[in-house]
Amino acid sequence: MDIQMPNVHRFRPPRAPAKILLRAAVAVVALLFVLTSWFTIEPEEAGVVLRFGRFVRQVPSGPHMKLPYPLETVIKVPVERQLKEEFGFRTKEAGVRTTYSDEDLTAESLMLTGDLNVAVVEWTAQFRVRDPYKYLFKVRNVRTTFRDMNETIMREVIGDRSVNEVLTVGRQEIAAEVEQRLQKLCDQYETGIKIEQIVLQDVNPPDEVKPSFNEVNQAQQEREKLINQARSDYNQIIPRAKGQAQQTLEQAEGFATDRVNRARGDAELFLQVHAAYQRAPEVTRRRMYLETMSRIYPKVKRKIVIDESLKGVLPLLSLDKTTEVKP
Repeated sequence: MDIQMPNVHRFRPPRAPAKILLRAAVAVVALLFVLTSWFTIEPEEAGVVLRFGRFVRQVPSGPHMKLPYPLETVIKVPVERQLKEEFGFRTKEAGVRTTYSDEDLTAESLMLTGDLNVAVVEWTAQFRVRDPYKYLFKVRNVRTTFRDMNETIMREVIGDRSVNEVLTVGRQEIAAEVEQRLQKLCDQYETGIKIEQIVLQDVNPPDEVKPSFNEVNQAQQEREKLINQARSDYNQIIPRAKGQAQQTLEQAEGFATDRVNRARGDAELFLQVHAAYQRAPEVTRRRMYLETMSRIYPKVKRKIVIDESLKGVLPLLSLDKTTEVKP
């Protein structure tokens, strides 16, 4: 029976477990160092780098390096993205057919107006993060604080106006005033937020009084319609009457001027004829006769001229209304 001896040249003693664990730990640390030293900030974001939880720098979009975790960490803040907070409603799913939550949110939308009426005001606050450092570290729970500020200012502005202003003509003015006051308060609290727009989504009376309010609103619209119609009729009739009156006055003034000028001309002509008659009575008399005949003869249809010494011509003439005999 042959007995084979082991090859002592190929013999390797078993490795110690501690060395394997040490190498594995070193590999994990190296991998962690590599993976956590590089980071990328998206184009619409800004990166805030913290070292042991303390702010050290802010980096723009693009690839960057930092100390490995947990020495330094990065918080990404969407500085170019428009954010919004909704009040009085919640959007469940946005799209072509937006769906809203059935949650009862009247506690934040029910408001008292300046004339002691109640209105349900739903609005959205659209904003951007202007300063990531202030947004993250100056105010605790900045979104909650921002919502509280919105409700406070909106109730203050609504409380200074009547229910008619809130529900009808004053909505745009209310939104502009809320935006201005809210931005001022955000700057005062150093929230790092820039208000883009305040949009009043829906402003209605409470459901319990909505039918009565609709009737009142319809009556007011009818009143405004009648007032506008009356103003339209007034603007049409009054200027026309004024124009006709002015035209009549101008015609009267023109007629008066014409009569006065004609009278003056006739008087001047009479004076000239009288002066000529005094200088040559016979000539003037004959000229006047001829001028008169020149005006009369064209109006006579049939004319027969005979000698004044001629006798017995009557039987030869047809004496009707259209015949006129002149000696």
